[in-house]
Amino acid sequence: MRQRPPENALESEKQALRERRRFLLQAAGGSLALLFPPGRTTATPAVDPWVTLDAALRHLFPHEANSPGADDINALAYLRRVVADPFVDADERAFITRGAGWLEELAQAAHQQLFAKLDAARRERLLRHVAARPVGENWLSTLIVYLLEALLTAPAYGGNPNGIGWSWLRHIPGFPLPDSDTVYWKLPL
Repeated sequence: MRQRPPENALESEKQALRERRRFLLQAAGGSLALLFPPGRTTATPAVDPWVTLDAALRHLFPHEANSPGADDINALAYLRRVVADPFVDADERAFITRGAGWLEELAQAAHQQLFAKLDAARRERLLRHVAARPVGENWLSTLIVYLLEALLTAPAYGGNPNGIGWSWLRHIPGFPLPDSDTVYWKLPL
C-alpha cells in the first residue's frame, strides 16, 4: 500500500506546480509576437472579449442534430464563472481573456473583420493558425478544457443545464449532486 506523503511535501509539490504553470503562462505571453507577422498589425476595435470567446466556443463545440453545442451546455456562462472565480489561478483567468484580444487582432490583420463576424471557414483557418503556435495551442486547449467541464459539470456550477451533457453521453452521475448551497466556493475551508 502506497503511503501518503507528509502534508508539507504535498503542499510543496502543489506550489512547484503552480510556479511552473505561472512560468509557462508568462512565457506564452512573450511568445505572442510569433503569432503576428511583422508590419501587419492593425488597430483592433474595442471588442468585448466575451463576444469573441462566445464565437470561439461555438465554433469549437457546435450544436448538431444529435448533440448539444456550446450554447446548450451554457459554455460561455460557465467560462464567465471560471474567470470570476478567485479559486482559479489569476494568470489562467487573465490568459483566457487576453487570448480573445489576440484572436481579434489576428482576425483584423487577416480579414479586417471581427472574429465573431467571420464565416465558419475563416474562423477555422484562423483557429488552426493559432493552434500551430505553442501559445495559441495552450490557449485553445484551455478553452477546450472548460468546454468539457461545462459539458460534464454538475448543473449547480453553471454548465450542463438539466444534465444535457450527461444525457448526450448516457452518463449517470454520482449522488448526491451539489446544489446552489453546496457548491465548492460556499463550503467552509
